[in-house]
Amino acid sequence: MSDEEIRVIYRLETPGDIPGLAAKIASDQSTGTFTDLPGETAEVQARCAARVVQIENLPPTDVPSIPDPGGNGPYRRADVTIAYPLEAVGTDIAALMTITVGGVFAVRGLTGVRVMDIHLPPAWACHPGPQFGIEGSRRLTGVRTGPVIASIIKPSLGLLPGETAEVVRQLCEAGVDFIKDDEKLMSPGYSALDARVRAIMPVIHDHEQKTGKKVMYAFGISSADPDVMMRNHDMVAEAGGNAAVININSIGHGGMTFLRKRSRLCLHAHRNGWDVLTRHPGLGLQFRAYQKIWRLLGVDQFQINGIRAKYWEPDDSFVRAFHDLMQPIFDPGDRPLPVVGSGQWGGQAVETYRRCGRTLDLMYLAGGGVHGHPMGPAAGARAIRQAWDAAAQDVDLAEHARACPELAAALTKWG
Repeated sequence: MSDEEIRVIYRLETPGDIPGLAAKIASDQSTGTFTDLPGETAEVQARCAARVVQIENLPPTDVPSIPDPGGNGPYRRADVTIAYPLEAVGTDIAALMTITVGGVFAVRGLTGVRVMDIHLPPAWACHPGPQFGIEGSRRLTGVRTGPVIASIIKPSLGLLPGETAEVVRQLCEAGVDFIKDDEKLMSPGYSALDARVRAIMPVIHDHEQKTGKKVMYAFGISSADPDVMMRNHDMVAEAGGNAAVININSIGHGGMTFLRKRSRLCLHAHRNGWDVLTRHPGLGLQFRAYQKIWRLLGVDQFQINGIRAKYWEPDDSFVRAFHDLMQPIFDPGDRPLPVVGSGQWGGQAVETYRRCGRTLDLMYLAGGGVHGHPMGPAAGARAIRQAWDAAAQDVDLAEHARACPELAAALTKWG
């Protein structure tokens, strides 16, 4: 791949001709249109025209991804790589998304299109990337080895600030390393962010004074107004907080850029809304492409699903997402801490460890798996640590639970 081009891999589906459709996309998304142009000279094309560099045919399908009234299968499929000159796109993310993603979905003749990957040249290293990432998250939580054990405020909505602070106290005493607001909790009338900060941070500081451990608490600071979000950020930082939950799709690329330039907090990315972009397998964005943009913009921790998650995503998709996050884009420092969540309680630890490359560089995030333990939240946190000890030692969970009553109780309840 040339250092002077951006390569995008599209999974195309059409009842027509794949090479012709690929050439049309390359033309329409760069210098061409529906007819010949006198100004589209060889010089202009050499400087700015996109070109098809590879077509990898896939098995056809009889059912189109997008309904095709009156159409007849089979529908041809291929992974098509198109190269866009860096000269034409530059290093601006709005330009990248407009040229290589936005317009492609409007092309006539497609019954399916999915952006599978984006390969960016070294010039794109100009973006800041994570401020903290894996190593910074470990330093701030004080967890030098092993997974970062984390929990969420539950119930997700409805608790008053003082009630939330009591849950925080319980979780701190339970021994978790990280606590977060649910992504749905930002600054509602019953629990405004400023009131929540005033109630929670004294609990965090008191626990630190007693134990020497500062539990990382991530407050929900997202806002569609960058100025409001920055005021929220400053409020948390000035109270001694060190992390924030960012609903990345809700604030957008511009909001994330604005925040990262000024941020002093570890930014925990929640990807709610990503399912709109990806759930249909023949449309949208593959996580491999999607996550690169947010990493370049500066997320430090990236929440994905987990093994046997409570949501729709298959285990294989989660595993691919985990490995995507662990691959450097330009250097190892641009990797965020993967956050494994969604219905986790410890029973998935062994399989998670094995399928994610036997690494402990992750955050293991459990809400109900801590709060819902039959022996209480402290036992819930201990059960999860016991499960991860079993994983790291290659010991069967049931065998390990014989000496671990908290894990045994979790296995009995959730099995």
